Amino acid sequence: MSIFSRFNDIINSNLNAMLDKAEHPEKIIRLVVQEMEDTLVEVRTSAARTIADQKTLNRRLDRLRDEAREWEQKAELAVRKDREDLARAALAEKTSLYNVIRKLEDEMTEIDDQLERLNEDIARLQAKLTEAKVRQKSLLMRNEAVNNRLKTRDRLNDKRIDDAMSKFDHLEQKMDHLEGKVEVYDLGQERTLVDEFAELEAQDSVEKELEALRKRVGKEVS
Repeated sequence: MSIFSRFNDIINSNLNAMLDKAEHPEKIIRLVVQEMEDTLVEVRTSAARTIADQKTLNRRLDRLRDEAREWEQKAELAVRKDREDLARAALAEKTSLYNVIRKLEDEMTEIDDQLERLNEDIARLQAKLTEAKVRQKSLLMRNEAVNNRLKTRDRLNDKRIDDAMSKFDHLEQKMDHLEGKVEVYDLGQERTLVDEFAELEAQDSVEKELEALRKRVGKEVS
């Protein structure tokens, strides 16, 4: 199973569990980003172990190649000294070492391929993580905006606001009636000083009542 297949299994499992519980979107988004970050750490850790194995194998190969060259030199020496028996034995050791070297070289090829795949996985996952964080920010902003709009709509549909507005309508009608009564006295006659003060007192009374109503309605709505 590839690292991405395992990652998808983890994400899908956790997402389904959270969706079943009706979790908030921001929690799901944070989960996805966290899982991606954890997976990236896991892949980097695996790559570090593989690189360490590669270095160890390289040192072993260098040592075996040096030993093989030494046995070849010993075989040449034995031939010059007319010791073919020793030359055969030295060449046999060299052949045995090269058999081991070829197996280790096959392992090295496999490790190189594994490192190349890990490097590709890291690059892909890093790119997806960067994209996920950008989308996370955008989705969280959209989620906040939607929640604010819902709160506003709820308040607009609140009956207390309708009640408050109806009270304002009633008060405006009362003010219209009082103003009408005042204006009746002005019809066909000049306004006296007493009339002027009476109008001011009536307006002041209405203003005080209006202010008290504003405060009371404000407390009810908030």
